Amino acid sequence: MNREIDFQQKGWGVQLDPLSDLISASSKKGLFKNRNVLRSDYLPNNLPHRWEHIRRLGEILAPSFNNARPSNVFIYGKTGTGKTAVVKHTFKRFNEETVRKNLPLKFIYINCRIAGTEYRVLAELCAAIGQKVPFTGLSKAEVFNRFVSNLSSSNLMVVVCLDEVDMLVKNFGDDLLYELTRVNESLDGGQVAIVGVSNDLMFKEMLDPRVLSSLSEEEIVFHPYTASELVDILSERAALAFNEGAVSQEIIMLCAALAAAEHGDARRALDLLRVAGEVAERAGAQKVEEKHVRVAQGIIERGRVFEALSSLPLHSKLVLLSVVLTMKNGKEITSGTLYAVYKELCELLGMEPLTDRRTSSLLSELNMLGVLDCELVSLGRYGRTRKVFLTLPLDEVVGVFEKDEVLSNMLGYVPTSLKKRNA
Repeated sequence: MNREIDFQQKGWGVQLDPLSDLISASSKKGLFKNRNVLRSDYLPNNLPHRWEHIRRLGEILAPSFNNARPSNVFIYGKTGTGKTAVVKHTFKRFNEETVRKNLPLKFIYINCRIAGTEYRVLAELCAAIGQKVPFTGLSKAEVFNRFVSNLSSSNLMVVVCLDEVDMLVKNFGDDLLYELTRVNESLDGGQVAIVGVSNDLMFKEMLDPRVLSSLSEEEIVFHPYTASELVDILSERAALAFNEGAVSQEIIMLCAALAAAEHGDARRALDLLRVAGEVAERAGAQKVEEKHVRVAQGIIERGRVFEALSSLPLHSKLVLLSVVLTMKNGKEITSGTLYAVYKELCELLGMEPLTDRRTSSLLSELNMLGVLDCELVSLGRYGRTRKVFLTLPLDEVVGVFEKDEVLSNMLGYVPTSLKKRNA
């Protein structure tokens, strides 16, 4: 029913301002005093239970203050274990020191997923050392040469953090990493050290052995937070985020327990507490209650599915879209059927398809993410195949593709290989 007609039937009239109560409520004291401290991009002055990690990273990078190139470092651990916060905290402190001492040294942070391409990563590196390059238009080799030339002429040492570096390698290979880990061999002046950060514990298996040996001179592993550690983190942030009495210790412990039950994800715990507070505030509650946390769980879960699927590499999306199209056409999903559909989709996009073996590994990755379930089935003398099942609701996955600028138009496509099976 039309909302305006509904108002008329209830005698409220069409002149009712649907925003007036929200504007009025905004002038009153709410549950929050600063909700931004619960967001993932907030960098606190104190990082509970990560002092040793900060110290370890600092020890590795400290020789740079004496103009000695530090070892390259590879940092890995699951999402929400404090990797980015530790790097940003250390880089911030060290950059303050280089400014104070006027040293030819810079600590540069780049998120590879946000940068998106090798070109943009190199452009950000150039910008950080004062070398301007156009947003597009140059070859990757030219941008890299400008970076090297500027570094040599300025005799500058840079320590570069490539956060979520696995996203770059999955999409473009490890050529850029190889060039960066070898760049010191061709520099007349200046030096480069790399801090690679990855959420993917299997990432190292994708790298060329030469890149891996250079990048992993030192390693720091971040283990998931325990429930009690998450309570400490949430308690500190809640004191900054909420007005007094808005959140009880029981609610903090509940959010910590729910996040710890997955894999000790501090980011999820903070999101859960923030969204629960927003749910409670919209409901006009005086404090956050368990029911608000449960509602927040559902909201975050739906958002997480969208984020996880939206950020998949293109070929992984095409494999998943092949599953969707096969399901929509009522066919049994086997690895052979999927590969035939996947090759058609690649052809439509003018792309070279990956090998059968590589797409099989993409299926395994989607299985590990919990998006698909794969079951190995024997076909007797015809060999074996994998049956594939979608573990998420089909409409949710379709909803993600509907918002994809490249792939949304393919949702109505009926693959030729599936038509042949109907014949």
